[in-house]
Order: sequence, then structure tokens, then C-alpha cells
Amino acid sequence: MKDRKPNAEADLRSRAEKRLTAQAPLSGAPSSANELPRLVHELQVHQIELEMQNDELVNSRAQMEALKDRYYEFYDFSPTGFLSLDAQGSIIQVNLNGARLLGRERSQLSGQAFAPFVAGVDRTAYSEFLQLVFATRDRQTCEVALERRGQPPLHVQIEGIQSSAGRECRAVLLDITGLRRAEDERVKLQGQLLQAQKTESLGHLAGGIAHDFNNMLGVIIGHVEMALDSAGISPTVHDDLLEIRKAAERAAELTSQLLAFARLQPVAPRVLDLNVTIAGMHTMLRRLITETIDIDWRPGDGLWMVKMDSGQAHQLLTNLCINARDAIADVGRITVRTQNVSLGARDPGVLDTHGTAGDFVLLTVTDTGRGMEPDIRARIFEPFFTTKEQGKGTGLGLATVSGIVSQNQGFITVESVPGQGSTFKVYLPRCTDHGVPLPAFSTVDHTLPDARTVLLVEDQIDLLDVTRSMLERLGCRVLTAATPGEAIGLAERHGREVNLLLTDVIMPGMNGRDLAKRLLAEHPHLRILFMSGYTADLIGSRGLLDDRIHFLQKPFLMKNLADKLWEALGDAQV
Repeated sequence: MKDRKPNAEADLRSRAEKRLTAQAPLSGAPSSANELPRLVHELQVHQIELEMQNDELVNSRAQMEALKDRYYEFYDFSPTGFLSLDAQGSIIQVNLNGARLLGRERSQLSGQAFAPFVAGVDRTAYSEFLQLVFATRDRQTCEVALERRGQPPLHVQIEGIQSSAGRECRAVLLDITGLRRAEDERVKLQGQLLQAQKTESLGHLAGGIAHDFNNMLGVIIGHVEMALDSAGISPTVHDDLLEIRKAAERAAELTSQLLAFARLQPVAPRVLDLNVTIAGMHTMLRRLITETIDIDWRPGDGLWMVKMDSGQAHQLLTNLCINARDAIADVGRITVRTQNVSLGARDPGVLDTHGTAGDFVLLTVTDTGRGMEPDIRARIFEPFFTTKEQGKGTGLGLATVSGIVSQNQGFITVESVPGQGSTFKVYLPRCTDHGVPLPAFSTVDHTLPDARTVLLVEDQIDLLDVTRSMLERLGCRVLTAATPGEAIGLAERHGREVNLLLTDVIMPGMNGRDLAKRLLAEHPHLRILFMSGYTADLIGSRGLLDDRIHFLQKPFLMKNLADKLWEALGDAQV
């Protein structure tokens, strides 16, 4: 039995003795003798009960202290921020994680107003939240950004309710910064998806009209070319024909830009040295840029090779330089630079959202123009978006650049500050293939060295006629077929006489690619030259043509036709 405190024991004994003395004497000695042991027994039992009650109180107090300590451990070290505010919004109590979210030591926060920690744009929402908490007994919620000294802001959700006494707002702070980032990324990806869907829809539209439209332009350009080559036309008619050809070429360029931005433009990648390509374009670029704008060309030493269509390389740089020219109001400079770069997986600001690690040839075009606001910069690659005056731009220049870069598995970044110019950085994958780069421009004549027999297949009769005439003027013997079936019959009859198949890609009954495969199976010596205003997917994977496939983009000039004939027949052993 545990010892009781001395005073309490003495008091209990005193009260017990007084009670025994005050009791009336018991009748009979034996009864008195029997009663005394009973009273002593009850006193002992009562003493034990008191001691047990005392032990229970002591244990209860210890348990309460343990529970209190555990509560404060949970309170302080909870991953959630806890906060108590009075009706004026001053901090009464805050746990350690709440102090961490506010970016302060807990000892500094007691009595401090909570509102200054809230970003200015969110203070109205916070104020309304606090008023509702004390005006109702309902749970209230708001989302705010917290400003922290020397640290990035945090986005938190505050969920609060009035205490039972009504004097406090007991609130929970949940860090939702990661959720906000994820939501922002989701919105960004959704925007990219919508943009991709718009691009795809416009690509389908462009592809649908490009074939027929380019066929019509081909007829116009072909007849103009032959008329210009005719003897006896007057200077006035000659000038009029030149203007017609220029208009047709501008229309063809617009169609080409539509296909390029939609990534449907058929291309024939070759190993290129960008330094050689750009150097060969310098005179042409100088004509495009006004005399008040200087072109600063800085080729990189030991530049790696890239593999892309040379026409696309010209189109890429031309559009970037024209965009830079238009951004410069009067006097300025356009700097074109090439260099080798190797990007690691953790390179910030580039690979996070734009590309993958590896070796790249970096083409940089910088201007000293007016620069762009962020909202303009975010839209520059959208098709038909332009800040130029009506009639001075189609809005397809940078959309074309984006399409070309993407089709060549590269990526592009833009840096721009209003009033300080813009910098476009194009990252093109390094080509490690061992090959001989093609020259920047073809230098062949308009006529072939000796007669060649060409099997021409074109389902559009007017274009078939004008293309036959162009081939004949180039010194070719021409066999014409309006259908793949006719072409197969002509190939069977003429056999090795036919040196080259010049065929459209899209035709009823059989496309040009399948026709070429069938004829090559019987006539392996045959050289193949495809022509089309469309379509990439019927010629090569993702529109990329390998080194064995030759392609002529419709509409074409007689010189383009001659160049491609030389290219396709150059290594023929016939």
C-alpha cells in the first residue's frame, strides 16, 4: 500500500476517532466487541478506496500530459500548416509548418497580421474569407499566393472555421504550389494540343487544295515559260508574261508555305554544311534587306553537318531574315550566326520544354528591332497571325519556320525584349552520316547532254500537255500516259528504251509510288522522278525522301525540271 501524505492521513485519523467517540455505546459487551472490528475493517477499506482514487487521478493527469505532448507533436510537426487568427486577422498561434509556409520563425509571428503575407492580387479574396468565417459557422475556403522574403511565392489553400467560443478562426494551410504548376502545365499542354489540332485541320485543308491548285499553277507557269521561249514576241508582251509568271510563283510560294507549316511538304534531305548554304544565299539576302540594315554573318568554325532539304534551309533563313528586317524601323543590324552546341539532359530553359539532349547545329538570327511583348511572342508561330498592316504580310512566315524545324526533328526558341530586339535560335540535329554535302545551288544547263526517253504519267490532261512540251524543249523523247494503266502498257512495249519515269503522285486507281514499284520490278534500270503539289505521306515516311528518291515540287519552271532530270539521270548507266 502506498503511503499517503502525512497531513491527509492525520486528518483522516482525527475524523475517524471523532466519529467513533460520538457514536452511542453499543448494547452488550459482545456486540461492542463485534462492532469495533467491523468499523476498523470499513475504515481500512475506505482508506484503500481513497488511495485507489488518488492513484487514478495521478494516472489520469499523467495520461493527459502525455496526450497534450502528443497533440503538440502532431500540431507542430504536421505536414499541414495550422493557424489561429482573431477577428482582425492577427496571428494567435501557428505550428512549425505554418511558419515555414510563411517563411518566418514561429517566434516572430505571434500578434502579426496575416494579410501582409498575402499577395496583393489575392488580399480581397482573403479578406472576404475571414469575414465569412466570423459571420457564419460554416467552413470557408480560399486560395491565395503567399509572398515570402527572399523566396519564391507559394500558392496555398486556406480552409477555416470559427471556434466554438467564436473568438478565433482556426485554419488549415495546404501548399498547392505543385498542383498549381501541374494545372498550369495541363492548361499549357491543352493549348498546345488545340494548336496542334488547328494545325492538323489546316494541314488537311491545305493538302486537299494544294494538289489541284498547284496543277492549275503548273499549267499557267508552263505555258508562260514556253511563250517566253518563243521567238517574235513584242517587248510589251514579254513583260506582261513575266508579270504573270511572277504572280503564279507568288501563289505557288503561298501554297508551299501552307504545306511547310502543316508539315506536309515533301522534302529530300541531303547532308548540308549550313555555312556553305548561308554563304551562297548572302547576295540574295542582301537584295531582300534594305541598305540601311547591315547583315553581320558570323560562321562557326568546324561546323557539324546537318541533314535537311536544301530548299527548306533557304526557306528557313529567308523567312527569319525577312521577319528581322520587318522588325527594324529604319537603321539596324541583323546578325546571323552558326555554332556547334551539345545540350545535356539538365540544361535549363531549353530542353525542359523544347527538345531532347544531344548534339545540335545552332542557327541564330538576332535583330536590333522593336522587340515583342510577351503576349505577342506567345503567338508568333500561329498561322495567319501577324502584327503587320493589312496587305503587308500573310502571317505564314514564322509558321513556316516552325513547320520546317519540326519536320527536321529540331526545335526553336525565341528571346525578345520590347525596344531591344529579338533573337531566334534554331536547333538542328547534328548529322553523323558520312556523305558529301551537296552544293548550295544547282549549276546545270537547261538542256540534257543527249536524248533521253521519259515516260510521263499525269492524269490532268492540260498539265500533261504542257509538261510534255517542256520536256521536248529540253531535248527529251516523251511517252505520255494519262493513267497508270496506260503507263504500264507503254513500259511493256518500249522496255529499255525508257530511261526515266516522271509520274504524278496522286492519281485515280493507283498512286505514283505503287506505279514506280511495279515498273521497277520489271525494269530495274528505270530512274524515277516523282512530281506533286502534295502529298508527303504517299512518298516517304513523314514526308522525308531518302537518297534514292527524286522529287519535283509542283508547280515548276523549266529550269527546275531540267535540274531534277539531271539529278535523277546523273548516275544512270544507259
